[in-house]
Amino acid sequence: MKAVIAAGLMLLATSLLVAQNTSKMDADEGRILALEAAWNRAEQQKDTKALDGLLSSTLAYTDYDGTFMDKAQFLASVNAPALHPEQIVNESMAAHVYGNSSAVVTGIYREKGTNKGKPYLRRGRFTDTWVNENGTWFCVASHSTLISH
Repeated sequence: MKAVIAAGLMLLATSLLVAQNTSKMDADEGRILALEAAWNRAEQQKDTKALDGLLSSTLAYTDYDGTFMDKAQFLASVNAPALHPEQIVNESMAAHVYGNSSAVVTGIYREKGTNKGKPYLRRGRFTDTWVNENGTWFCVASHSTLISH
């Protein structure tokens, strides 16, 4: 009987630990998805100061056309005078947190605006990799690919 009670207590303790870890992961996933939305707003408004706070100094950014940029190059591209994004939205996003220090977000983005006076509309898939440094999440890598259909 004592063995059954001990096993029951062990199972209860394990369940509580799993639930606690799951709620922390859910909180981190929600936080990271909110950071993705903040990224879109900042990029749409050309707010490079806000973007600077979201992106790691070692950012590796691969754009939809294969262009590779570091953080400084990406921020400069956002500030390009000829580029005027009107809307940037994500859909079908999923965040997967690994341990306490990394996460991967996948999703679909839609962007429309004008570039050099000509309208554009893009729809693509993206993968962003985030790391947690001393309690703050930063994007360290981003890759996007246009959806052709």
